[in-house]
Amino acid sequence: MRETLVIALGGNAITRPGESGTIPQQFEHTAETLQRLLPAFRGDHGVILTHGNGPQIGNILIRVEEGERRVPRLPLDTCVSDSQGGMGYMIQRLGCELFRREGIRRGVTTVITQVLVSSGDPDFAHPSKPVGEFYNPEQAARLKRERAHWRLCEVEPGKFRRVVPSPHPLAILEQESIVHLAKAGVVVVACGGGGIPVAWEGSRLVGVEGVVDKDLASSLLASNIGARRLIIVTSVKQVALRYGTPEQQWLGRITNAEAHAYMAAGEFPPGSMGPKIEAAITFVERGGEECIITSTEHVAAALEGKAGTHIVRAKA
Repeated sequence: MRETLVIALGGNAITRPGESGTIPQQFEHTAETLQRLLPAFRGDHGVILTHGNGPQIGNILIRVEEGERRVPRLPLDTCVSDSQGGMGYMIQRLGCELFRREGIRRGVTTVITQVLVSSGDPDFAHPSKPVGEFYNPEQAARLKRERAHWRLCEVEPGKFRRVVPSPHPLAILEQESIVHLAKAGVVVVACGGGGIPVAWEGSRLVGVEGVVDKDLASSLLASNIGARRLIIVTSVKQVALRYGTPEQQWLGRITNAEAHAYMAAGEFPPGSMGPKIEAAITFVERGGEECIITSTEHVAAALEGKAGTHIVRAKA
């Protein structure tokens, strides 16, 4: 294997905005995404796919709350594990179909991944991770009355989402197994939904109520295994300054120092592009060659340096 690529799939690669997110819809969009990643699968790269689970975990939490009168409540870490298994199955099944159709001699395997966090992480007191669907102001007001235990946050002007704790990832417990599989040519699905958050309590490893950010977990994994490139797949072809305004400016190639400055200036909202830029900066600062942020449609071109936003180390 020439190098191992860590490709972090955003929610848009699986569930489109404005859709109900049915299983057939998720299969359809995931198949489209894998088709667009064919150049990576065909080459001699090791490939590790990570993915978000925001819409899926939001739906699971609703099912848990609606079913509490009939069945025991599931803790959030178990909900994350359920999403890893279900979404991993979807990616595996579609990957097997694609590889057979295209004559690619690879396997695809899901690793149920635990991510170590600190039980004292400040985000437990101040939840910040958006999950589930978007709500308009009227829907948000109604939900605040009907589900007082929910925390809702305005992630974009006029758009609200439920937020849950998002502790910072410290270690990937199944990292060694993930690396062995990738080096053997297997496409590995790992760190689904950012990984299952767990913490040590003395000699016991316990699940904690939280959702780890997928991009931060992907950055940590990519750094720890010595990957040269991390690809973060999102809904836009490039990162932009003043996004959504008449002065919008796409960014092609920037240094981690420039990315830091833009973050400090408030260019990247914490509920959307902020974690992706933070993950990119951290990856590059830990020794990565570059982090590419782009859309599914432009991944192949971005790997050739012809598309996407490339965040690189500043020259000394």
